[in-house]
Amino acid sequence: MNNVFDEMKARGLIYQAINEDELRELLGKERVVCYCGFDPTADSLHVGHLASIMQLVRMQRAGHTPIALIGGATGRIGDPTGRNDMRPMITQEQRDENVRKIKEQLESFFDPKMPNKLIVVNNDEWISKLGYVEFLNIVGLNMSVNKMLSSGCFEQRMENGLSFLEFNYMPMQAYDFWYLFKNYNCKVELGGSDQWANIVAGADLIRKKEDKPVYCMTTPLLTKSDGTKMGKSAGGAVWLDREKYSDYDFFQYFRDIEDSKVEEIFRVLTLLPLEEIKEICSVSGKEINKAKERLAYEVTKLVRGEESAVQALSQARAAFGGDTSEMPESEISKDKLNIVDCLISLEFASSRGDAKKLIAGGGVRVNDKPVDSIDFTCPAETFVLKKGKKNIIKVIVK
Repeated sequence: MNNVFDEMKARGLIYQAINEDELRELLGKERVVCYCGFDPTADSLHVGHLASIMQLVRMQRAGHTPIALIGGATGRIGDPTGRNDMRPMITQEQRDENVRKIKEQLESFFDPKMPNKLIVVNNDEWISKLGYVEFLNIVGLNMSVNKMLSSGCFEQRMENGLSFLEFNYMPMQAYDFWYLFKNYNCKVELGGSDQWANIVAGADLIRKKEDKPVYCMTTPLLTKSDGTKMGKSAGGAVWLDREKYSDYDFFQYFRDIEDSKVEEIFRVLTLLPLEEIKEICSVSGKEINKAKERLAYEVTKLVRGEESAVQALSQARAAFGGDTSEMPESEISKDKLNIVDCLISLEFASSRGDAKKLIAGGGVRVNDKPVDSIDFTCPAETFVLKKGKKNIIKVIVK
């Protein structure tokens, strides 16, 4: 069994760890159970979750048993970490549907034939059965309010008024780790670096109640060169669900990654060997575009499957090479041929004002000819629409 700690360290998948030397030794000599949590606040995970998923994937491939915890209970509260406002509440029906979809997404990353196959649990299974006084006796006696408030988790919410509901998020996540330790012998919690305080709270609870060592490690948040989080596009989050974010757009998101970030994203979000990644990225000038195309292909294959990756690659090459037979397609009705209506219908513009700005700025072309008027009428047959340099689509008129 390879020591997965060394592998993840080399790939940049470890940002913080409790008792790093002990954890490395443990992972090298035992097959352990580890977990990472995902709250069902939406009906899909997004690119920001991928690094944590890859931690679990790496653990499974090294012989350890991964648990994906879906927070049906913690999702009722919503993690206040780094937020200025309280998360909007959703119905139980919607939460259950989110849990179902996220479970399917997570399972797609793991090999079900391995003996240490992925275990998926929902913390609503145990927290909904837990009496409040019982919860207080287990968690409340072993968590310091002063330490919780000084952790930084609640800092931004404190400015606008932290609710008691949100204050319970950290104790509930700590309880999850204790529950998994007791029932699954889970010794390691994983997560993003923004979850460090919540994760450490669980380790502290186990140490106090059970007098046993457990471990934690986080992955760094993926950021752009300006420090903002990756996983956002002009249209919002870059979702893992193809119904919310198309294969082609997903491919293009990674094809357009900043040059300086290509090797980092290769190491964190793909399964390619480090030696191969180094060779792919040892280029300069325009050759980096080949590396970015390979990156987009590998991440799309991992998330959407090989067939989708091959098709997105073909569509991207067709769009930029002029071959409309493989170009991504969309349909509009004949009553949307006015260029403003067309842009909005295809979600190339969010409003009439946005469409007008695009046209005025010379950012719209039809059949490779610039559109200079909001009164322009698109052809009443198939045509190619371009928005800027990167958004190209074949439009079929119905």
